[in-house]
Amino acid sequence: MMNDKLVFLGLLYFIQGIPYGLQSSLLPVYLRGAGHSLTRISLTKILYFPWVLKVLWAPLVDRTGTKRCWLVGTVAGLSLTCLVSAAISPDIQYMGVAGSLLAMNVLASVQDIAADGAAVRLLRGQGELGLGNTVQVVGYKAGSVFAGGGLLAVIDVAGWGWMFVLLACVYGGVALFVWGAPVLDGESARGQGEGRRGSKDVMQPWKVWRKLLSVPGTPWTMFYVLTYKLGEQGAITMFPLFLLDHHMTARELGVWNGVVAMAFSICGSSVGGFLLSQYSIGMLMRRVFMMRTVSMVFQSSLLVVLEPSPLMKGMAVLSLSLQHFIAGLITTLTFTTMMNCTQRAEESIQALSFHFLGAERSIRASGLWERS
Repeated sequence: MMNDKLVFLGLLYFIQGIPYGLQSSLLPVYLRGAGHSLTRISLTKILYFPWVLKVLWAPLVDRTGTKRCWLVGTVAGLSLTCLVSAAISPDIQYMGVAGSLLAMNVLASVQDIAADGAAVRLLRGQGELGLGNTVQVVGYKAGSVFAGGGLLAVIDVAGWGWMFVLLACVYGGVALFVWGAPVLDGESARGQGEGRRGSKDVMQPWKVWRKLLSVPGTPWTMFYVLTYKLGEQGAITMFPLFLLDHHMTARELGVWNGVVAMAFSICGSSVGGFLLSQYSIGMLMRRVFMMRTVSMVFQSSLLVVLEPSPLMKGMAVLSLSLQHFIAGLITTLTFTTMMNCTQRAEESIQALSFHFLGAERSIRASGLWERS
């Protein structure tokens, strides 16, 4: 049963990462090659905005319908959007490309709410939460790498249209899988009862937010998530710029801070899930943050003595890789902490609670911050 849950969640988060990979990695390269200006390409970042706003419609997804209906509807909608995109000529139909990207971001953001709500209900106990959140983090990253890297090869060989036909088939297959997934079989009757009971609260959002803020641990968890991610992103994004100023080429930095760093981050997320099945989350948090502090001191010392020598370059790469490994590890621990807090809330507001705690995650998904 646990394996069924992990496969189910892994597929959902994999396809959820595809729009981000498309928009952040593949499309800028393709559109620039098609002759579009840098200004036009940079304006596509605005189309991430549904991810920032999704907390506003999370109560609707939480309290109406079932998770299966929301998931099948949004994933099938993504499949249809890809079929429409296949008929667009990106060379001359820039607004058509923008419209399809906006539709994909809206649908993917709603799917994210439903997927997280399903995960909160399916995962029980620290062991399941750890493995489930590992699948969430790794699946999303794998989907973004597949779209941003793997599909570049497809678009080179087969072209724009066939690439989106392939994506439509992927989304269509996942929609059929979710429609028949047995892990959601127990939610139908409960979902109908909750929908009737919560329909009035959807029309009175202040009651929903009051319930949300009364959940034990919510203010402190939100404060931790926000402050930690702000500090982490400052550390991870600034150090590569120092390396660029100290004789590391952009090509070298792209390899080490891109492909290699992503591999270490995924490895850290996977290790986090395993450790959560063996040890308490409180003990792991203390140990990991001690590691983070030591690694930051080491990295800061490199900034003082950084010289253009092979030894120092190797030490810098080691520090960069270690930071991404620890960031991936803490991401899994943090999402598990958020889900623990969310499970204390009423089932009718659990998806909203998770997304309220993870408001910074919406910002990262919107492209303003990168996922660890």
